[in-house]
Amino acid sequence: MDESIRPTYRITDLAETERPRERLGKLGPQSLSNAELIAILLRVGVPGENAVQVGQRLLHKFGGIAGLHRVPFEELLTEHGIGAAKASQIKAAIELGRRLQLESPGERPTINSPADAAALVTYEMSVLEQEHLRVFLLDTRNHVIDIVEVYKGSVNSSQVKVGELFKAAIRRGATAIIVCHNHPSGAPRSM
Repeated sequence: MDESIRPTYRITDLAETERPRERLGKLGPQSLSNAELIAILLRVGVPGENAVQVGQRLLHKFGGIAGLHRVPFEELLTEHGIGAAKASQIKAAIELGRRLQLESPGERPTINSPADAAALVTYEMSVLEQEHLRVFLLDTRNHVIDIVEVYKGSVNSSQVKVGELFKAAIRRGATAIIVCHNHPSGAPRSM
């Protein structure tokens, strides 16, 4: 069916068992699509699009949840039907999800491989537009004490003083560190 003539239904036109908020309450958030979860955050759509359709449009345009995370706040505001309140709600929800990963000290992640370290920072660092250098502070069992930003550079370089890499580790009593940085250009090797 042509997208331009697709029928538009208000969420209230749907059977109660098909409404995202009601389905979440009955079946849990894992039963909803990403567009339905975004619709719950947005609460209402715009003329011609219900909240789920707005969510679908945003996910399609920006390439999924990771794209919504990467898109600058100001650019999100340029989307039809997205004002400061809705953009803030989307950005806040994504940030809460990120913080949940590191919140509980009793559930601090353990680093056993480079992939474990990358998994903790790739999501956030993949959207940075400048080079950032961060240091993982680890305890004797390789649990993450903290991840601290040491430097922020330009689009393709960052100058580092070796002593700065160890300062936070010494202050926090870390017994090991891992150094990581991003490549905003997407090229993993320097030219």
